Amino acid sequence: MKEGKVVKAKRFVKNLPGQNTYVFDDPKDANDFYNYINAKYQISYDDIDGNVPVTIAEKKLFLTLYEVNKETKTVNLIPIIVDAGLEENGYSPILESAEVTRLGKWYIALTVTDEDFNDGLNEDYKIYKEVESYVMNLRKEYLSTTHYIEVFLKAK
Repeated sequence: MKEGKVVKAKRFVKNLPGQNTYVFDDPKDANDFYNYINAKYQISYDDIDGNVPVTIAEKKLFLTLYEVNKETKTVNLIPIIVDAGLEENGYSPILESAEVTRLGKWYIALTVTDEDFNDGLNEDYKIYKEVESYVMNLRKEYLSTTHYIEVFLKAK
């Protein structure tokens, strides 16, 4: 998802809303996307109940963002076999902590709705292409910006 993709949110992460979402890898630190959004739109994201008002194709829409972690679990067979051999010979297992590896990857998930709560990332939405282009450009700008003051100054 490095380039980003529109997917059903619930299929990506179960605790996301049931609509479509634009998801992309977030290689930056925690909360960096929120800082970027705050600078770009000159808001405090927490103050507006999660919806950022944006204008796309002269239509008022609402952008909602989520930082999500998708964990992957890997079972490591060699430590399991070694520990099983130790237990057979009356010793305590020593590699239990290495039996399962957990790695997490962080993503940004964006939903876009209109004032009637219609899903702007649904392919049937009348300005879907414009909405998709908007969130793709948002991703590109976020990833290419190192100092969020740059975004603030561009917005002025």
